[in-house]
Amino acid sequence: MPDVYRAARRVVGDPVRAEDLTQEVYLQAWKSFHRYEPGTNCRAWLMKILFYRVSHQRRLWKRIRDRFERPLEIDPVYVPPVEDSISDADLLAALGRLTLDARTIVLLVDVEEFSYKEAAEVLGIPAGTVMSRLSRARRQLRAFLTEARVL
Repeated sequence: MPDVYRAARRVVGDPVRAEDLTQEVYLQAWKSFHRYEPGTNCRAWLMKILFYRVSHQRRLWKRIRDRFERPLEIDPVYVPPVEDSISDADLLAALGRLTLDARTIVLLVDVEEFSYKEAAEVLGIPAGTVMSRLSRARRQLRAFLTEARVL
């Protein structure tokens, strides 16, 4: 344990983070002990786990830092509001103009009130795909409803 802590301290530079990292290494080692091959160098195995955890944390911090360092949009796109008094016929016509995939997701999530996870299981696709398709479908639906009001 002192060797792992010492290496972690050198890599991260902070004693508190090094202690946390050391605990994560031993927890990961415990969880994946079935992968350890007896007779091999245990210290090297623990160091491999340590450097995997360090690189994983750096990737996470980089993603977080990149997300917050992006410049803000100067000209956000104006989305006109949809009127509160939408007729059923307008709504059904707009739904009818959506693709089958988009309409299915809108009906499952917005009408039937399925969670993203439940809709993903029903459709056999990842939850992230459900979220992105739903976002696109809602945008199209709003455009169709706004267009119907303008005409």
